[in-house]
Amino acid sequence: MDLTTAHDTNIFSYATDQARTIVYLHYVDLIICFGILFTVIGLVTYATIKFKARPGDAEPRQDEGNVKLEITWTVIPALILLFLGVLTAIVMNSVNPPVGKLQADVIVNAHQFWWEYRYPKTGVVTANELYLPEGVNTLLEIRSADVIHSFWVPDFGQKMDAVPGHPNHLFLKPFARGLFTGACSEFCGAAHSLMRIMVTVLSPQDFKAWTESQLKVPAAPTETEAVHGQELFMSKTCVQCHAIAGTDAKALVGPNLTHLADRKTLAAGMMANNVDNAAAWIVNPQKYKPGCHMPKMRISKEEAHDIAVYLEGLK
Repeated sequence: MDLTTAHDTNIFSYATDQARTIVYLHYVDLIICFGILFTVIGLVTYATIKFKARPGDAEPRQDEGNVKLEITWTVIPALILLFLGVLTAIVMNSVNPPVGKLQADVIVNAHQFWWEYRYPKTGVVTANELYLPEGVNTLLEIRSADVIHSFWVPDFGQKMDAVPGHPNHLFLKPFARGLFTGACSEFCGAAHSLMRIMVTVLSPQDFKAWTESQLKVPAAPTETEAVHGQELFMSKTCVQCHAIAGTDAKALVGPNLTHLADRKTLAAGMMANNVDNAAAWIVNPQKYKPGCHMPKMRISKEEAHDIAVYLEGLK
């Protein structure tokens, strides 16, 4: 699995307008904090040198209070906190304004332990790998199908909890193309750390082409192994959980497998997407992601291989 092309991630990196605003607020916070730090260090250093006790010094004058000083060190911190509070409120409203009656562009539905992405305006349904258009303010609706999860791509700035029965919303306006990575950031079970997020930002033209390709029904298999794999997929329990456009597989329990071959990874970013890894996953998914809802299958390695060949032909 080659993720070398993914953007580097750190607390100061940003790839959306919202993240840039948050990072700039962070800069302001740091400047004020360092200003306070150096002011305190300077005053303590000055007082230590200026008023250091020396041999022969008389007892210093004893002051019981200084009203002006006490007012000063109360008012100045209060003004700093007020400034930061107002600035933070402005930023919060800027990066995540009220949704009102806006319809979500993408519905992000978190599952143990994978991500479902639905584009209600176009009808595209995919899993684990999110695609967004560059320069478009995209509204994400964050949901959960089971327990509390949290959607977070550090380069996008905001972290949003996925709470069962309580949809949350997130605006993202990417200004950089490429691959961005993240992960579920709320403990959600045994395989929490294996619930990765991959986001690809495309130009508006490429995003439109991707959308059109996702709406196409994959071609029927022609190779012997793939044909046999399709027969096995439809006759065994696969169809009770998964959906593939253009077939009788229409279940909504597990990830939608239409155009699986176009994805970079399997198992929510845990394995490179190829026939061997797909077959290994089909035989025993619990080996790679403990606690996932897909059970260990009673299926031979040969059958798993043929099913994998079929799935890896879905483009």
